[in-house]
Amino acid sequence: MKTSQPVVGFILTLIVILLWGTLPIILQPILAYMDTQTVIWYRFLVAAVGLFLLLSFSHRLPRKNQFFKEDIKWIILAIIGLAANFYLFNHSLNYVPASASQVISPLTSFFMIIVGIFVFKESMSLYQKIGLVFVLIGLPIFFNDKLATFTHLDKYSFGILLSTMASLIWVLYGIAQRILLRHFTAQQILLFIYIGCFIAYTPFTSPAEIFNVPMFAMIALGYACVNTILAYGCYAEALNRWDISKVSMLMPLIPIVTIICAYLFSGMFPDYFKSPQLNSLSVLGAIIVVMGSFISALGNILFSQRNKRQAQIKT
Repeated sequence: MKTSQPVVGFILTLIVILLWGTLPIILQPILAYMDTQTVIWYRFLVAAVGLFLLLSFSHRLPRKNQFFKEDIKWIILAIIGLAANFYLFNHSLNYVPASASQVISPLTSFFMIIVGIFVFKESMSLYQKIGLVFVLIGLPIFFNDKLATFTHLDKYSFGILLSTMASLIWVLYGIAQRILLRHFTAQQILLFIYIGCFIAYTPFTSPAEIFNVPMFAMIALGYACVNTILAYGCYAEALNRWDISKVSMLMPLIPIVTIICAYLFSGMFPDYFKSPQLNSLSVLGAIIVVMGSFISALGNILFSQRNKRQAQIKT
């Protein structure tokens, strides 16, 4: 059920970047009052109920004749991948700040690009290659003052390790999601996954913890729950409308969004959020990463239109 709508796919990807970029910042105040698995359980509960109602009212719930025998294993793989990713990523926020947790996020993008090329037989254009070079140069510069964290054996490095594992295991979800799009819509797939993850987390949660959460953390939890529905819904639709390698190339923008929003939130709510520290090299790296991501995503469109105009002028 895959359709080609690159512009829509690009817009959906930008929405995903904004949602995922703000999520780790919002999650940290919640984790001071609730354990990791309970926060995740509430997120999947709200996502499952909300999406079920949406599909039910629009008469788009999955039908029996859509199922094939091989779909079961991919649904299970997607549930395992997303459930594990949620736990590892959320738990890492107990050890590292939101900005640091996103240091590892580009690993997912690079691996998904490789998957798109070698598994799904997608091609990599010249502008994607140029963009990838920009990203590979910009990321180490952007995180120049954080590279040493990979060598320290302490709580901080443990949080980085959890973030790394979360990024890598998320690829299982990405692969399964893409394969299941052959028989189901993006929202139908997410419904299976949300319900499966909700059931998987149920034995390990303490729902009553929500009664001890102050109002600010409750608002943050509400945003995190809505974020789950919107972010993964937009991501699934983006994969359905754009090449997986092109969607993945924009994902390195997530840590930059996180850093910017961390500054904004710390200024508005200093009692709940800490301000990150960026040096001049980090700013330069951010600019290079942004340039590379947009060259990769929009290079073919922008330069092809420019070439067409030049050809029309000559004729």
